[in-house]
Amino acid sequence: MPMSVETTPLLLKANLRQLKLPTMLGEWEKLAREAATQNESYEGYLLRLTEAEVTTRSANALASRIRAAGFPVVKDLDTFDFTAVPSLSKHKVLELARGAWVEEHANCCLIGNAGTGKTHLATALGLAMCRLGRRVKFVTAAGLVTQLEAAQQQHRLDRVLGHLDRVDLLIIDELGYLSFSRGGAELLFQVFADRYERRSVLVTSNLAFSEWGTVFQGDRMTAALLDRLTHRCDIFEMNGESYRFRESMTAKKPNDPKKGK
Repeated sequence: MPMSVETTPLLLKANLRQLKLPTMLGEWEKLAREAATQNESYEGYLLRLTEAEVTTRSANALASRIRAAGFPVVKDLDTFDFTAVPSLSKHKVLELARGAWVEEHANCCLIGNAGTGKTHLATALGLAMCRLGRRVKFVTAAGLVTQLEAAQQQHRLDRVLGHLDRVDLLIIDELGYLSFSRGGAELLFQVFADRYERRSVLVTSNLAFSEWGTVFQGDRMTAALLDRLTHRCDIFEMNGESYRFRESMTAKKPNDPKKGK
């Protein structure tokens, strides 16, 4: 028995709700009117309707990945001042943004003075990976060690390590700004060791590799960690004048150079 004109929209709406297709539910009537006006084919109408659902789901999934990453501030590559760090290869950074290194489980290290844009660049690369569908987690080194120590005390360390293991790219920011206990250093080493050739790590640090022994409580652990981290790793030295210092000095300059003379 054919359905009536009155019941068809109601049944369609019910089906779309049951199938959990909210964008199609919200757009089908408008697109149906447009299709009728333009004498569009059934296939063309269905294609546009499903494209709307796919686009919305993709946008929602990206927003979810960005929230889960925990970036302190969302910053992109188009706002990074490459001219302020002449030693940094823009071409190489843009190549990293295409994501092959994460697919290959390689690593990246950004080493240099405070204020030279390491966190900005790390965030931008992490954001690029989110756009490629990768799972990203951003943490400070101190914050990660604190989390691991608390998990160990609460007998849930395996759960936390398991969660980190599911992340495609782990960004560890500010390694070297604070020292750790021997136990904390060993837990951080375990994270690096677990990810070796299985997942990617991006590290920012104000310390040269030769100084990492102060963080990891001795030469033996430091050597073992660097052997794993740098085996397949892009290393960028980012030394130069601090962004924040330069902006502060610029802000203090008078607009008119003749003033104050």
